[in-house]
Amino acid sequence: MATSAGRSRFQYLLHLAQDNLDFRIPEIKALLALRGKPFRPSESSREKCPFLCLDGLSEDDVRCIMARSVCAKSAFELWGHGKTHGELKSSLLKYPSENMSPFMQRDSTYRINVYTFNKTLLFEDRIKRIDALEYLPFEGTVSLKSPQHIFCLLEDYGTDPNNIPEHPEYIYFGRWIADGQRELIRSHSVKNRHFIGNTSMDAGLSFIMTNHAKVKENDLVFDPFVGTGSLLVACSHFGAYVCGTDIDYNTIHGRGRSSRKNQKWRGPDENIRANLRQYGTERMYVDVMVSDASKPVWREAPLFDAIITDPPYGIRESTRKTGSHKDITKPPDGIFVESHVPVSQAYHLSDMFSDLLNFSAHYLVVGGRLVYWLPIYRPEYCEEMVPLHPCLRLISNCEQTLSSHTSRRLITMEKIKEPEEQDSLAHLSDPRFSAYQGHNAFREKYFSGLNKKSGRDDV
Repeated sequence: MATSAGRSRFQYLLHLAQDNLDFRIPEIKALLALRGKPFRPSESSREKCPFLCLDGLSEDDVRCIMARSVCAKSAFELWGHGKTHGELKSSLLKYPSENMSPFMQRDSTYRINVYTFNKTLLFEDRIKRIDALEYLPFEGTVSLKSPQHIFCLLEDYGTDPNNIPEHPEYIYFGRWIADGQRELIRSHSVKNRHFIGNTSMDAGLSFIMTNHAKVKENDLVFDPFVGTGSLLVACSHFGAYVCGTDIDYNTIHGRGRSSRKNQKWRGPDENIRANLRQYGTERMYVDVMVSDASKPVWREAPLFDAIITDPPYGIRESTRKTGSHKDITKPPDGIFVESHVPVSQAYHLSDMFSDLLNFSAHYLVVGGRLVYWLPIYRPEYCEEMVPLHPCLRLISNCEQTLSSHTSRRLITMEKIKEPEEQDSLAHLSDPRFSAYQGHNAFREKYFSGLNKKSGRDDV
């Protein structure tokens, strides 16, 4: 069986999943950055296409990408491509025979798969496609069950299911390298998780956020709005040590009413540690604690390799911080008054994101990444609304549409320098926060949109 030893850089084809389209390229870029490799799409790559061609990589690079990616289904060493089967044949015949021969030896076994995107072929048509490849110098034996080498003919019929062309828009042929980690979406599904809450993050998005943050083995990752720890689960899967805080005592300690259907109260063992234990990563659990994100309790130093979080928007979970609206008066001398325990008060989105970016600028290591969700009212959104910080460089901005008028954007930022006093002052006066100043504008517009849609005034 041929190996990748001695095989340096070829052109590779990634078959991308057709969900979370906005997140796919930033994920691939982040995983390449983990290996210090540039993102170099070939000229044949097309926007929103399910197939992405990359240049300048080794097979080991591709295998490492696929060992992490949940946005990519499969990867292939690309041997030929074209808009028609004639162009594909010409391209394959030009491919160097010395690159093909290690996988076509007489003592090897192989299989050829036919995959069509946006169209279903009859079995007879698939066989015809395979027979038409007789010009390739295969000398081994066909093995459908356990072949040493798998080859794939991929036909792209566009992305419009209501307008499927008779002939493919593009055709590729290559040697299968590896599959992505789409199975993690099923194995880590929130439906099967031991401890969940109203806002537990979808497994697929959790792993996407982890990849965008370039989380790697032995990193220390922090979530300041940890909730039920979905993001900690994803980070620990890739070998990172995880910790977090949340203002909700019941959630941190696994107490109170359950969010699970047909279950009234949480069980005694429902907690974040139990979630990591469920997936065999309890050893990566540092701790979580009850704490107010607006009042950091950490010693000021670059502590974290990544900060990944899903801040509350005030829709399914309230936005709160500790404090009191009551006037504090000094009691007369000699009269004992019980110590005051602060109650919670509103935590406006403008303050929340300001605190989050400022915290990240102080507590991330240089090169560490902040990944968080930003709620958006779509009719008024513009890129200038994304909060920035002098110490943080914007890496990517990906949209997940929630409705016709609302969405949330996954913001990825990287720390580029240590903060100075003027950086904090510049950050606090950043006009990009103006869209969130005062009352919770997103909540008001979100519910306003629902009212208009339903014709109600009491939502």
